[in-house]
Amino acid sequence: MTLSDVSTDSAARPTGLESEVARRRTFAIISHPDAGKTTLTEKLLLFGGAIQLAGQVKARGERRRTRSDWMSIERDRGISVVTSVMTFEYDGRVFNLLDTPGHEDFSEDTYRTLTAVDSAVMVIDAAKGIEDRTRKLFEVCRLRDIPIVTFINKMDRETRDPFEVLDEIEKTLALDTAPITWPIGGGRDFLGTYDLRAGNVRLMNASGDSHEDLVPEEGIDALLAGRGMSAIRDELDLAREACPEFDLEAFRAGTMTPVFWGSALRNFGIKDLLEGLGTFAPPPRDQAADRRLVHAAEEKMTAFVFKIQANMDPNHRDRIAFVRLCSGRLERGMKVRHVRTAKQMSLHTPQFFFAQERHIADEAFAGDVVGIPNHGTLRIGDTLTEGEDITFVGVPSFAPEILRRVRLEDAMKAKKLKQALQELAEEGVVQVFRPVDGSPALVGFVGALQLDVLQNRLANEYGLTVGFEGSQYSLARWVAAETARDLEEFLEANRTATAEDVDGDPVLLSTSNYALNYVKEKWKKLRFTDIKEVQARAV
Repeated sequence: MTLSDVSTDSAARPTGLESEVARRRTFAIISHPDAGKTTLTEKLLLFGGAIQLAGQVKARGERRRTRSDWMSIERDRGISVVTSVMTFEYDGRVFNLLDTPGHEDFSEDTYRTLTAVDSAVMVIDAAKGIEDRTRKLFEVCRLRDIPIVTFINKMDRETRDPFEVLDEIEKTLALDTAPITWPIGGGRDFLGTYDLRAGNVRLMNASGDSHEDLVPEEGIDALLAGRGMSAIRDELDLAREACPEFDLEAFRAGTMTPVFWGSALRNFGIKDLLEGLGTFAPPPRDQAADRRLVHAAEEKMTAFVFKIQANMDPNHRDRIAFVRLCSGRLERGMKVRHVRTAKQMSLHTPQFFFAQERHIADEAFAGDVVGIPNHGTLRIGDTLTEGEDITFVGVPSFAPEILRRVRLEDAMKAKKLKQALQELAEEGVVQVFRPVDGSPALVGFVGALQLDVLQNRLANEYGLTVGFEGSQYSLARWVAAETARDLEEFLEANRTATAEDVDGDPVLLSTSNYALNYVKEKWKKLRFTDIKEVQARAV
């Protein structure tokens, strides 16, 4: 069964590769922790009972508690620490939703995920406005020209003045705001939203859900009688006059954001947001490869791996590569070229995801995200094609800010620990650096919470009890040179301070910034970088 087989309320189903690509919307949700991102993700999936997965799984509101956070540490702490992928269909369009970690300690996973999307939803707490994590993620989106749709959340709680929130977005992010809906009241007095374009109102009912039927403008006065209608009218008039009209071209260029208001917890504003994504968000965009620009509607299939996840099913030690299709059509059973190894591989069981649930994908199109089961063959940044020797660029790895040695409680399990660290490093959970002088391996983390995740997964998935010890090294930098001879000379002269990462690339280990600067000054022909973009590598 394929996504194109799913029945919807739409009258006609488009045909052909270009039509299928055009109806895809692949987006991420970004926010500061506690802004309501995970709640919004669930409500987008569960809204109205109209969201389906491959025609088989239908959400039924609160009766179906589908969660995008499936790891035990996520449920215990109430945070997202891995990217979840969910594919669903709504109103004739196919949505690929990538729910990213909100905590900054998992920024590397989030950054890689943003290489796989065409747009993003920025969730903002109505009381707190723009927060640090939101600002950082927005800047990543800006660097990649990713259009942003804004959802102002928690309008049913204490809020700031709507104009103040919009002004902060414009000044802090240098982003024009164009409200599509406008809040009527706030906090306990939040009544609903006014559609500035259509001129009607969506009201909340007692349970918090929105009315199915919008209230036309001529009926607003009667419904809001006794609720400060004069002040509401004045604010709506001011919003219409003061806020710029939505410009689709400016939005897709990344200079304007359409703004929606609501409460994810109370299921309000979700329909407007989902319809806005379908209408405004771009279909799959062209992707940059090392040799050319790849167009989404090309006949030949191309794709890249942006995430690896193992042991999603505790009953099976599986390993899934999350693949973003960049062009063409993927068909179950097709043979593709694994560019890094220059070998052929068969796609026997590609899968669509609904958080932890999965279903076989008989076919998929550019813009879709599918899972490819494999046993260590695929790595983050790998490219798959129908024969062409190209590599998609821009999938980053970041130098760790924390370096530790692993202390194993049972020394007899050293071989198992080595295998576990290798597998988790290929996933991107941890970075592993093996010193060339044979000393014990170091593990690297971007954030402190990653240590807890590593410890948790080693215990639950591999049966290994570990602790962590400090290291004399505090910095790691990838080393590159114009010639192989320059690199060989450096590595030979610095054997006690160099290591290899999981890909076998050389890494300098340094005790301080001072020591790092000394090495840079001494070896001016070499480059020492804190970001490594995955490139083609012949084997």
